[in-house]
Amino acid sequence: MIRHLRFTPICLLCVSVGFGAQMSKSSLEERIAALEAKLRALDPSFQPDAGGLEERVRALELKFEQLAAPPVAASQPATPLRPVSIQGDFAAAAETETRLPVAGYMEAHFNKLRGKPGELDFHRFVLLFGHSFSSRIKFWSELELEHALVEGGEEKGELALEQAYLDFLFKPYLNFRAGMLLAPVGLINERHEPPSFNGVERPLVETFIIPSTWRDIGAGITGDLGRGFRYRSYLMGGLDATGFSAEEGLRGGRQSGFRSSFRNPAKVFRIEYSGLQRLALGASIYTGSAGFNLRTVHPRVDLFSFDGRFSRGPFDFRGLLAHVWIRRAGELNDALRRQVGFNPNIARRMIGYYFEPAFHVLPRRVRNDLILFTRYEKYDTQHRMPDGFLPLPQFNRSAWFLGATFKPVPDVALKFDYVFHRSASRVIRQPDGINLGVGWWF
Repeated sequence: MIRHLRFTPICLLCVSVGFGAQMSKSSLEERIAALEAKLRALDPSFQPDAGGLEERVRALELKFEQLAAPPVAASQPATPLRPVSIQGDFAAAAETETRLPVAGYMEAHFNKLRGKPGELDFHRFVLLFGHSFSSRIKFWSELELEHALVEGGEEKGELALEQAYLDFLFKPYLNFRAGMLLAPVGLINERHEPPSFNGVERPLVETFIIPSTWRDIGAGITGDLGRGFRYRSYLMGGLDATGFSAEEGLRGGRQSGFRSSFRNPAKVFRIEYSGLQRLALGASIYTGSAGFNLRTVHPRVDLFSFDGRFSRGPFDFRGLLAHVWIRRAGELNDALRRQVGFNPNIARRMIGYYFEPAFHVLPRRVRNDLILFTRYEKYDTQHRMPDGFLPLPQFNRSAWFLGATFKPVPDVALKFDYVFHRSASRVIRQPDGINLGVGWWF
């Protein structure tokens, strides 16, 4: 089968791409879709890319390279390398042990706010390691070093285990996963590699309303239901309400797998649809107790998010809406005021949304890609306050981003954006800023 895959699909792909300039765009899309369907029939673990034509061709090239790899020595398992999918896809193969390649991503930034000196930061250095014990048991991990330095007791950086889990693959529609998991919420939290999104920094809504990168110890099921529907459902360690704040919302409440309380595990569920070539939709629901470090009050956090991506011609659109409810927020504020000596002024409801249109300047058939984009974000960490508490206007915020992303190859992104910050406060204002960045994955 490998010999057959080595020649026939690659030749078909070359024909499709080589004559792409002479075909109509719709014809090229039909050929790529046909190749994706054939490859999916041969290898059920393959998932077509939901992006533009260039990204889909790149995904096909990478998969064919893996399937066309030369056979290993007779003393080693004669099975091609199969990368682990973070979505927990079922894969049918021989019951042999296979080492998986090392992967990773990195990004460096230059940030300058108006009236303040600029800062250079090698923001992230991330390595991903995997191992396939058999076709039914696979391991995947992600180790991240932030800000290039870690010093004990000081906020100089962070060495974090972002993912480390085992997948037990039974059926395409039902698989088991356990370990350090990323919460399947929003667009960025699970897929935050720099070339996968526009803008130097991650969206503000998916920083303060959805506290990316959001991870914890847990277990659950994943699967592909067919017709473009996929799901993930986990029990995870809950958030810690003592870390919530008026300015950063839920962000300080992440336990990140460090002595996480699992007495009342949180529940999170995500369903995705990508049955149409140009459209991908997703919805997530999270609910869990957050008061395990408090004696007198046990607040609960509920979160709902809905996101979508759509491409048509040279245009891309993506957007997200997230809504957070904190039950017993008034009692939580009173308890924290007695514990820490000041009122954290935590809201009972937080809300955020953004919308991002983008335009591909260069033709899709060109390997280089230049994307112009704008993004509007609205995020209010004090959308509704409990009785007796007043919102602070500086936390009702919005931002406009104008920028460009240049990709000399699909896996490398040179980024620029200018951000206009706004809030409801006329006294406390966050300055506008310029951001430059470079990010890559491999």
